[in-house]
Amino acid sequence: MKKDIRQNTLPQLTEYFLSKGEKAFRAKQVYEWLWEKSAVTFDEMTNLSKSLRDSLQEEFEIRPIRVDNSQHSNDGTIKSAFRLYDEELVEGVLIPADDRMTACVSSQVGCSLTCKFCATGYMDRKRNLEAGEIYDQVVAIDRQAKASFDQPLSNIVYMGMGEPLLNYKNVLDSIDRITAPDGLNMSPKRITVSTAGIAKMIKKLADDEVKFNLALSLHAADDKKRDQIMPINESNTLEALKEALQYFYKKTKNRITFEYILFYNFNDTLEDAEKLWMFTKQIPSRVNIIEYNPIAEADFQNTEEDRLEKFANFLSKNGVNVHVRRSRGKDIDAACGQLANKTKSA
Repeated sequence: MKKDIRQNTLPQLTEYFLSKGEKAFRAKQVYEWLWEKSAVTFDEMTNLSKSLRDSLQEEFEIRPIRVDNSQHSNDGTIKSAFRLYDEELVEGVLIPADDRMTACVSSQVGCSLTCKFCATGYMDRKRNLEAGEIYDQVVAIDRQAKASFDQPLSNIVYMGMGEPLLNYKNVLDSIDRITAPDGLNMSPKRITVSTAGIAKMIKKLADDEVKFNLALSLHAADDKKRDQIMPINESNTLEALKEALQYFYKKTKNRITFEYILFYNFNDTLEDAEKLWMFTKQIPSRVNIIEYNPIAEADFQNTEEDRLEKFANFLSKNGVNVHVRRSRGKDIDAACGQLANKTKSA
């Protein structure tokens, strides 16, 4: 199999061209085509000679994703199934709003964490996505935003299929290409990586002094309840996560976002709200309360509106920066926790 040229760094490409007797600047030209101009074939690289393009074609390949099909929600949300070079599928979502265009991208084919409320958690993890495959989702969704809403992407959330911190290098490499001046040149402050909570990897993010935002899928502020719905908590307890998040904030000065789905009669009482408040007091943070989006594999129900209101009001009155996030794209299984490769042609 030919090598994927996008797995080479600029210094590696420079070394390659020099070894072939070419000028070093050829590497920068190719790199620009790959990451600034999002070229998917060598023939697009028109400032290279035909012989050089043919030579690259013989030795390398570009492995772009392609939109297999898309669905359009009544609220404007667009969910796409992306076909990878090896014929695997992942899903990504464009979430339009008045003040922003957000891409929700996947980092793995499937997931290994088995969270009980998440459709992806009931799939097997097939493999990690390469940095280029994550980057391609952003490019494709940006094109959808421009075509459908005449606006470019403003935000990116790594909240699609998979656990980003279990694909650490490729996720960070993709963010590097998305934010670099010789890439898509987006601000890291417009990017949020969401994790189910892997303490040692959160500390690694801190040591790497990342500039993007971090969100933690919390969903319960006591270990007993969190163990029931998120098996990862058994090896990454709330105490371990608290220490890791405090370390992350100390190193980066970035506030944490806690994501909290309210399940009816499980984690939606005022006692649960108080436990969440006590946990958030220990770390500079904000809380996103999220509606539950039912899936066929689980019996959870969304909480009632009055319980949600009391829960949010309790947090707000106690000084928590809280936002109730209404689901988008529920009618096409594009909402939080619903991605499971069920996209149909629209």
